[in-house]
Amino acid sequence: MVYAFLEESAFRQELSLFAFLTPVAFFLPIGYLEKALLVSSLIMVLVVELLNSSVEAAIDRISFEHHDLSKRAKDFGSAAVMLALLIALLMWSAVCIPLVLKLQ
Repeated sequence: MVYAFLEESAFRQELSLFAFLTPVAFFLPIGYLEKALLVSSLIMVLVVELLNSSVEAAIDRISFEHHDLSKRAKDFGSAAVMLALLIALLMWSAVCIPLVLKLQ
């Protein structure tokens, strides 16, 4: 994880998101299950980003030459990260929107 932090800007961005939102999750007036789901969705983003970085490193290790299968593998990894971020967004929206509506 240290190497990912030092070498991968996307991982640093997502780790910053995790560091900012995790305390928020713990201070929200919600149950333990909701807190666990919110934090787990952020951890899932980090896991998928690490897997994506692994695929990209392996592809680059094989060759920097352009190849359609290499491009497809990298695109699939990026799509997986995007879906993990979407899941996190949906999870946070499902928990936080009712809280905001309750305050009004």
